[in-house]
Amino acid sequence: MNRVMNPLTTLIAGLLLAACGDSGVDEQSSAAEQAVANDPPVAALAPDEKYNVTAKPSGPVKISYRIIGTPIVGQPVTIDLQVESRVGDMPITLSYETNDSTAMTFPEAQLQSVSLTLVDDERMSAQQVTVIPMREGRLFLNVGAVLQTETGSLQTVTAIPIQVGSAPRVLQENGVVTTDENGELLREMPASES
Repeated sequence: MNRVMNPLTTLIAGLLLAACGDSGVDEQSSAAEQAVANDPPVAALAPDEKYNVTAKPSGPVKISYRIIGTPIVGQPVTIDLQVESRVGDMPITLSYETNDSTAMTFPEAQLQSVSLTLVDDERMSAQQVTVIPMREGRLFLNVGAVLQTETGSLQTVTAIPIQVGSAPRVLQENGVVTTDENGELLREMPASES
């Protein structure tokens, strides 16, 4: 007898097996597909429902800003903040910092940290912060938002750029650029004294 199966015979056998297969498997997969189709999108879930979802990384708090007026050296400038929670109505602690206190300071009346309680319906809060630029150029106000949850703290930090005057942004060079014996560029960094 011929031990090699004809490809047509293999195809017919496969079709017969598929036609005679267990219909319960089809019903189960159909039910699973229907359940997935009926699930609400992740964004529509209530904040207290717990799901493990892999999604695009983003912070627990969205911070939007608008600078009011034109920043001028030595003059206070106000920044409107829109704070939106993405994880529910937990209290949020906002903190304000600058990278360089000689470049930008806060007025005496400006709080460095505030606590917000968001209403579940809105999950948004408007805040204002005032800073005083002390030089021209691009300065940054860092706004940190911290939420305390049952599993620990969640944090978002946003750097708000403030362009003061017409001075262009200048990159600060660190070290000296040289070339090695192969013509490759090297940046020689001075050793720091501790």
